Amino acid sequence: MTQHRPRKRFGQHFLTDPVAISEIIELVETSADATLIEIGPGTGVLTGPLLEHCNRLVAVEIDRDLATSLRHRFADQPAFELIEIDALKLNLSDLVDRPVSIVGNLPYNISTPLLFHLFGQRRLIESMLFMLQKEVVERMAAAPGSKQYGRLSVMTQYFCEVEPLLEIPPEAFDPPPKVDSQMVRLQPRQTAPGDHPLEAALSKLVTAAFSQRRKTLRNTLAGLCDSEAILAAGCDPKARAETLSLDQFIELARRFNDQ
Repeated sequence: MTQHRPRKRFGQHFLTDPVAISEIIELVETSADATLIEIGPGTGVLTGPLLEHCNRLVAVEIDRDLATSLRHRFADQPAFELIEIDALKLNLSDLVDRPVSIVGNLPYNISTPLLFHLFGQRRLIESMLFMLQKEVVERMAAAPGSKQYGRLSVMTQYFCEVEPLLEIPPEAFDPPPKVDSQMVRLQPRQTAPGDHPLEAALSKLVTAAFSQRRKTLRNTLAGLCDSEAILAAGCDPKARAETLSLDQFIELARRFNDQ
């Protein structure tokens, strides 16, 4: 394969360490007859081993040169499919009609919006195994009261069970990123369709509550929930957002919907 120069605009850092590659493949949980979706296959170092673990693999790649190389490399693999698209525009219902597993080394520059894009399609997702910036994984899994706890923590834990896994150092990549990376497994919670109004309310409240971390709920939620509603949800209006649990935020969202 012709040497590909990593492109900054796509946030490309290619995994090259064979030990890390092997350890990641061991984390994949799927059956031989399953469909896998790989986001950001890059040079295909995970794609080849992943093809041995599934009946169908759909690779999602935005880089035209990489896509051409991947098509050539896996031309003799009937299980391999490739679509050239921005993952932020990925519509799973165009590809599958039942829940699938997703694997990917997500570009750090779009990881958070991409996660929320996928959360919105979680009814077609069985599980997700992603490589992310370690700091992002820490925020996703953070508990109330910690400085990492914020909007990403609450919303990720509302949509999914979060399991931080293998840590991967910069030297496992080319070029080496300036940060450590970590694998994380996300198991979507399949909430009922009727929960959509609650999800919208929760997102609005959580965004407002963490918009100014040092201010109290009484201030950050002004115009959304008054002190009486905050108290009715079992929360202290003088508390800061970082002290509230996911369940407390959900109860606040219910009160907000009932107003």
